[in-house]
Amino acid sequence: MASLREIMDLASRPGILSFAIGLPAAELFPREALAEQAARVLRESASSLQYGLPYGPLKTQIVQLMALRGVRCTEEQIFLTSGAQQGMDLLSRLLLPPGGQVLFERAIYDGIRLATRFQQPEILTVAADLATGMDVDAAETLLAGGARPAFLYAITDGHNPLGVSLSREKRRRLAGMARRYRMPILEDDAYGFLYYGETPAPPLRALEDEWVLYLGSFSKILAPALRAGWVVVPPPLAARLSPLKHGVDLDTPSLGHRVIAAYLEAGLLPAHLAMLRDEYRRRRDTMLAALRDHFPPEVLWNHPMSGMYVWAELPPGLDAARLLQAAVETESVAFSPGVIFCAGDPCGDRCLRLSFTSLPPEQIEEGIRRLGRAIRAAMGAAPVSGDA
Repeated sequence: MASLREIMDLASRPGILSFAIGLPAAELFPREALAEQAARVLRESASSLQYGLPYGPLKTQIVQLMALRGVRCTEEQIFLTSGAQQGMDLLSRLLLPPGGQVLFERAIYDGIRLATRFQQPEILTVAADLATGMDVDAAETLLAGGARPAFLYAITDGHNPLGVSLSREKRRRLAGMARRYRMPILEDDAYGFLYYGETPAPPLRALEDEWVLYLGSFSKILAPALRAGWVVVPPPLAARLSPLKHGVDLDTPSLGHRVIAAYLEAGLLPAHLAMLRDEYRRRRDTMLAALRDHFPPEVLWNHPMSGMYVWAELPPGLDAARLLQAAVETESVAFSPGVIFCAGDPCGDRCLRLSFTSLPPEQIEEGIRRLGRAIRAAMGAAPVSGDA
């Protein structure tokens, strides 16, 4: 099966309408505001282009940002990274011994598998419910039976790829399990600020500050190229992460981190987040309406309340990977087949992940129309009226 990067190459062909990759909308990046702050930072500080220690003012800003998610922390608990992916990599190196156990959901973000691949871990998996998230009962059964994973990886809001958010009750149970079994949880909150209804429940870190290690990122809420993320960890753990990071890249991206700090200091983020939530909600709603209009009734999908993805399931007899090839070749539309997100156990052969953030509404409508035709062709059914 193709990797996510190979699918990205396939989906980037000229003329392809792609729902395959979880890209934020480039036209919504706050380019003018960032350019203004970057110019000011460059004028005022030559050290913005120099090697340097992690930028203290950004840590202060992140403490305030975390408070908006219901998490109380201090600057000493903030460890700056070059994106959340680097945080996963560093924590995996620190916590996971070669051949050790890790606990994932069966369908999970492929970045965590990449972050742990060199340790060649024993991967334990549990299922997830598309309404409430991870099967916490199954996770507790594994722990009660003697499993001792180096960590459990969890995406509490806007799960990638499933689109689901973990229920409040399951958040409480997971926090309690972390304490009881002394099991670290790597909580990936890349999508926590992108919610489309009521403010979501607080993350796990708000419920447990010793065993939950929080991963945050500016990639989805400002711009990926700034390469700015953070982890919230106990200060002794931050001290152990520092030499690991120094061995990887010597330094955080000084300019990008200073620009972000200046942007936050100017008070520009709240309005930007409100705009993103409004626009992404409109794109999500457009996709959900198009799915109802153009997909066969045998196809099922969920209704995400946060994040960037819809997870859909094809009827028995269809294979999403084969459908992808046909959809690209005959309809110039792409998606991510669910099987590429499987962590060990077979899953997702009939499933597809659809990202709704990177295309404007009119292209979402057209892309889903095309994909619906491809699915009907694969099912051997004639197009319905209006889809021909």
